[in-house]
Amino acid sequence: MILYTGGTFDIFHYGHMQFLRACQKISKKVVVSLNTDEFISSYKGKPPILTFNERKITIENFDRSIEVIPNVGGSDSKPAIMAVKPDIIAIGDDWCKKDYYYQMNFTREWLEDNEILLVYIPYTEDISTSKIKSRVISFG
Repeated sequence: MILYTGGTFDIFHYGHMQFLRACQKISKKVVVSLNTDEFISSYKGKPPILTFNERKITIENFDRSIEVIPNVGGSDSKPAIMAVKPDIIAIGDDWCKKDYYYQMNFTREWLEDNEILLVYIPYTEDISTSKIKSRVISFG
């Protein structure tokens, strides 16, 4: 069984760690589709703090059993997903309040047609990359 997840994972913190550990409880094979610097810059309007390679190395050093691939499709995640052929896609439950299907450019039917289960993992409320960035700026 293969579990796919994607994201930016900028300024790696314990919320990221808890999320990835939860993914590993679901499946021994976890693949992270890591957003490229170019995609992050175009989507968020600014580059990540850490480069793609720095973020990739951080995740790999957190746990060598996690495979990290580039999110080759940018806003269309289907190419990366289909390259992995996962059984499960895992996302944080903070996406319950947002339109994850629109964000990833697929539909519920597409998931069903490809026999992929979407699971939500509890989001770590008290930490985020945005909160860390705000703290750093406030020290300025």
